[in-house]
Amino acid sequence: MAKYPVVVYGASGYTGMLIMDWLIDQQIPFTAVARNAKRAQEMMAQRVVRLESATYELVETEHSVAALAKVFKGAKVVCNTVGPFVQYGAVAVEAALEAGCHCIDTTGEQSYILEMRERFGDLYRQAGLLLAPSTAYMYTFAEIAAELALETQGIDCLETATLCRGTRFAAAGVTVGSTASIFGMARVKQHYLWEKQLVEHPVTTSFNVVDPSFMQPVFALPWSGTSLPVFYQHDARVRSCISAVGFYDNNVMQLAHGFFQKWDAEFKHLPPEHQDAVLQAAVQSTTPSMPARERTTGVRTVDFAIGRGQLAAVRATVHGLTAYISTGALQTAAVTKLLDGETQRVGFASACKAFGHRYLLGFLEARGLARATVTHL
Repeated sequence: MAKYPVVVYGASGYTGMLIMDWLIDQQIPFTAVARNAKRAQEMMAQRVVRLESATYELVETEHSVAALAKVFKGAKVVCNTVGPFVQYGAVAVEAALEAGCHCIDTTGEQSYILEMRERFGDLYRQAGLLLAPSTAYMYTFAEIAAELALETQGIDCLETATLCRGTRFAAAGVTVGSTASIFGMARVKQHYLWEKQLVEHPVTTSFNVVDPSFMQPVFALPWSGTSLPVFYQHDARVRSCISAVGFYDNNVMQLAHGFFQKWDAEFKHLPPEHQDAVLQAAVQSTTPSMPARERTTGVRTVDFAIGRGQLAAVRATVHGLTAYISTGALQTAAVTKLLDGETQRVGFASACKAFGHRYLLGFLEARGLARATVTHL
């Protein structure tokens, strides 16, 4: 049973430790949960800032619904960082529901988010609990931009882009878990929202994204489709939503695009165990270990949304720093509201819908992690 109101599941992981950094900064006690307590304690001692001043406990448990529900019981909020979420996420979501906890996580994997909406959305709503996946840099920054665009009367179509610098896998800060999720996208369908319906992207889809922040177009991909078409599918304001992701300082996206084409041609019909081996080899070859902590001078982001209506048009941009550190901040912003009993939604909902995009943007701006601009076109 959790001793404290917040559980961080994935205590030895890169993102989990950054969430703990922010919880400590905000003086919020937490229960850190890991599958290997000894390793988690060692990693936390090395990585978690101000750990010596934290109020926390560390609990070891196996990854099963029964075991996790027992550990989560007594807490109010579970922050889940254990991925790839397509493989491991549903277990934590079910356990949090059984334990009577709100559940927020850090993934934008579209297939997982669709599954969680269908399997658990109504169950969480009936329990008066919030299930908010993708409470993270990807794709809350882009959703903040989209919500800023939607403040303009008459906007009903959205195009969003998430553009990052400093993301050459481990050398510049992509974690092992994120890399596994990236290559795992080859297995799943990716959708955009068109006239209120989710439509599958062809496997060859790519974008040359133009933004005034850059001299040249940025090569981008649907990147599993992102969470935004799912979040906006049942939003009365929005008819269409197309999202793209690009890394603007290197050729990672071209490499990923090539891998996805190769998967479609050579691997998609292999037995699952053979596919697992291919994906594991790809992860090991690009991100063999945990990366160093992000630097604000190295990791920069530009997320924008173009909104259009019959006559209206607007472009909202959120410039940011340190995607993973910002994820820890967003998780803590959400925790703060949930501990105070302040959520605008229960059941399945995005962070912006649950807490308000202006609140989340203000939390980031106050800490020097983001700034926003809106231009009417």
